[in-house]
Amino acid sequence: MWVQRVIELTGWEPLGISVDWAAIEGELGVPLPADYKELYEAFGGGVFSDSLYFLGRDEGPAFDFLTQWRVSLSVDQDNNLGSHCAVEPYAIYAPGGKGLVEWGSTEWADEYFWLIDAQRPGEYLVLARSNDVGAWHQYDISTSEFLYRVLADADFQPFGIAQYDLGTVFRPGSGDPFDGQPL
Repeated sequence: MWVQRVIELTGWEPLGISVDWAAIEGELGVPLPADYKELYEAFGGGVFSDSLYFLGRDEGPAFDFLTQWRVSLSVDQDNNLGSHCAVEPYAIYAPGGKGLVEWGSTEWADEYFWLIDAQRPGEYLVLARSNDVGAWHQYDISTSEFLYRVLADADFQPFGIAQYDLGTVFRPGSGDPFDGQPL
């Protein structure tokens, strides 16, 4: 239902990307949310409303979900960087453990994650933080509902971007990691 609402909101023609979910989920050690998989297959990776970066599948690393997760996990586990973690008080999810996996962000440094616990597969709380506010916000809603509310609900604060009248267009990722996008 919410995936279809995002598709209708953006006027997007679903791509129907074929995905080897067994390989992706095997690497993660947990299944991903069903609605995220639908979004991933419909959109790939790219930018909503010229400001919200959605990690899905891309030819380059900029919008590729697994590439971004691998980089975050590597940095989080690098002892040479000290004990500071970019997602405190959490950690980046490591297979078999509990932690955060990023699936989106904005040009304003808002970040969108799932809190994944390998001992509780199928539970996907959305955790988000705004650069302006800094505190973590927890949502017990689906990825696609969260995405829809960010794009369409100006009152969905502090994350709603509809108030800025940016439109609701989706642009696929370019594959170029040096175009000012995430990585």
